[in-house]
Amino acid sequence: MIFSSLAEKLQDTFDKLRGKGKLTEKDVKAALKEVKMALLEADVNYKVVKDFISKIEERAVGKEVMESLTPGQHVIKIVNEEMQELMGGSKEDIAISSEPPTIIMMVGLQGSGKTTSAGKLARKLSKDGKNPLLVAADVYRPAAIRQLQVLGERLELPVFSMGEDSNPVDIAKGSINYAASHNCDTIILDTAGRLHIDQEMMEELENIKGTVEPDEILLVVDAMTGQDAVNVAKNFDQRLDIDGIVLTKMDGDARGGAALSIKAITGKPIKFAGTGEKLADLETFHPDRMSSRILGMGDVLSLIEKAEKSIDQEKAKALEEKLRKNEFTLEDFMEQMEQVRNMGPMDEILGMIPGMGGAKQLKNMQVDDKQLDYIEAIISSMTPEERRDPEVINGSRRKRIAQGSGTSIQEVNRLLKQFRQIKKMMKQLNSGKMKKGGGLNLPFFN
Repeated sequence: MIFSSLAEKLQDTFDKLRGKGKLTEKDVKAALKEVKMALLEADVNYKVVKDFISKIEERAVGKEVMESLTPGQHVIKIVNEEMQELMGGSKEDIAISSEPPTIIMMVGLQGSGKTTSAGKLARKLSKDGKNPLLVAADVYRPAAIRQLQVLGERLELPVFSMGEDSNPVDIAKGSINYAASHNCDTIILDTAGRLHIDQEMMEELENIKGTVEPDEILLVVDAMTGQDAVNVAKNFDQRLDIDGIVLTKMDGDARGGAALSIKAITGKPIKFAGTGEKLADLETFHPDRMSSRILGMGDVLSLIEKAEKSIDQEKAKALEEKLRKNEFTLEDFMEQMEQVRNMGPMDEILGMIPGMGGAKQLKNMQVDDKQLDYIEAIISSMTPEERRDPEVINGSRRKRIAQGSGTSIQEVNRLLKQFRQIKKMMKQLNSGKMKKGGGLNLPFFN
């Protein structure tokens, strides 16, 4: 995750606060000094950091906090609230026109992920019941039109194009008539970018804006460019008065400064975050959820939303019935692993679970998605009888399964042991006798 380094440092700092029964003003200031350094190292704008720390200090050294039973928790609560506010407070949705079509203009520099983000947004809107039209208004970048057409084909959504010799303003204007005749209620304009901001590009974007009067102008910026992303946002906003920001590559190994600075500097909200390469990897940006994840508090709502999108409800009901009858098999186990896998990388999923979301805890767990591959290989090397009844797997069968899956007998033994643990736990849950404190070694951890 983009904030992993920052999250680890902040969580270390707050662990020290939690460990103290009483806090002095000196304790709070020492902790905030560490928070300040962590934010600056994460490439957060200096002025933003200074104001952020000042607000927290003003609230955190008050009598109510210092004399409370859990002063450390109070300070963390204040940091969480101020961080949410820093990133926008609450989510902001796209402005939908009262009279279709809603026109969304995507702008940004070349290489920021603008065209892909246009496709991701079209997919998201179509899932929400809209009928979007993708518009190829970038006539300069080689293969830009074709890239959008390929995305449209994959999404089974229409793409409007007038070719590379056409004027982008005319393309934008022509897309409105096309949308009306094809019952499209949303237009997504993929405009041209440059390697850097220049007068010609800005004038063209201003002409498009003046001609079609978009309901929403979304600036696409690469989160991995740090403070450069903030400067780009300032420049685009001055010329176009943007409505919101799409931060791409939020899954990359970046420090996170852009996400924590951009709202404070530009006054414009982050509306979406690109979290991967798949067309499904575009999430509505929730400042409260993001802050909670950075501070290791989990993100249950996002986890539920991911589960609802990824897990087959009919299969879930069938599994529930099997659990009631204690008929859970290795085949069911593998199917469940696949559904969990569809939700995204394991470290991201576990980061959303309260109590497991600490950056340090995840680091110590050595979460490895490849373990799921090993599980699948081992179970696939079993016969149908062995999958349904693992108790028949004797020594010679274990050796055959290990050879067939390219693993070791020890790994086969470990999986079988873990499967027995899971069945036992599920039996206890089913009978209402789940014992407090019983640990479970999940099979995707080393």
